[in-house]
Amino acid sequence: MAPPPEHHKRRTTKLSKPPIRRRSLLLGTAVLGAAGALGTAGCSKVPTGDTLARLKSQRTVRLGIAGESPYGFIDDQGDFTGEAVELAKVIFKRLGIGNVQPVATDFSSLIPGLNAQQFDVVSAGMYINKERCQQVIFADPEYQMLDSFIVRKGNPKGLHSYQDVVKTKAKIATGSGYAEIDYAVAAGVPEKELVILQDPVAGLNAVESGRVDVFAGTALTGRDVVKKSRKAEATKPFAPLVDGKKKVDGGGFAFRPTDSELRDAFNVEIHKMKKSGELFRILKPFGFTQAEMTTLTAEELCK
Repeated sequence: MAPPPEHHKRRTTKLSKPPIRRRSLLLGTAVLGAAGALGTAGCSKVPTGDTLARLKSQRTVRLGIAGESPYGFIDDQGDFTGEAVELAKVIFKRLGIGNVQPVATDFSSLIPGLNAQQFDVVSAGMYINKERCQQVIFADPEYQMLDSFIVRKGNPKGLHSYQDVVKTKAKIATGSGYAEIDYAVAAGVPEKELVILQDPVAGLNAVESGRVDVFAGTALTGRDVVKKSRKAEATKPFAPLVDGKKKVDGGGFAFRPTDSELRDAFNVEIHKMKKSGELFRILKPFGFTQAEMTTLTAEELCK
């Protein structure tokens, strides 16, 4: 993903997961851009003080999302949905905040927008890492994730890791703000040779057309976006090597550093949902498996 500290991942009111269609996602991006502009224009002044108490009084929480399936996006009916959005609806309702208002922006603008008070929380399945933890505070992750490549059918270059990309001199693309930028560079891919694309759908198009050999992203988005492709497939999930160690990422909600009380209240609810199995029931329709449920903590991932 783009230069630090905004390397992504995550990588958006129904509980059924719509298929990814190029048309609907491209339309969603346009609508999201308009929504983001409106959200920015209307949020220049935000009352200070106890954020949790304020949100309860307002009965509305604004969610920063990035228009990426399956985390937060617009479905074919024009509704905001996704694993993080649906999870937010449940948890904030239990905290006494019945209305969630998604505010869309580019992924790389999520943390700046949060700290500029354009929204109250980032609800985009964002990966928790050391750089981001210096700017925001995270709830414990709702999922863990490995990487995967989108490649041509049959994987003709035999690409199963970033080291394979370096050895074969394959042309690699990834998304703007994605953590995969760091992983590719750590493996030896010159950053200037990385192709940065808008999203996994653009990545699929680039692989199918032969403009790139591989698009790097999460295992979840990889297996989802290739479902209807006749020319591309997703590789088996793998853990990137960083400084000789396998890296398993975890995604969670981000809050302003001054909003620890709100974050702590959110954590209480998400841990209840993990224990009861409710969390998995919410995430499963969006393509998550039991292997992606996690006991990792934000503290561990921030190190």
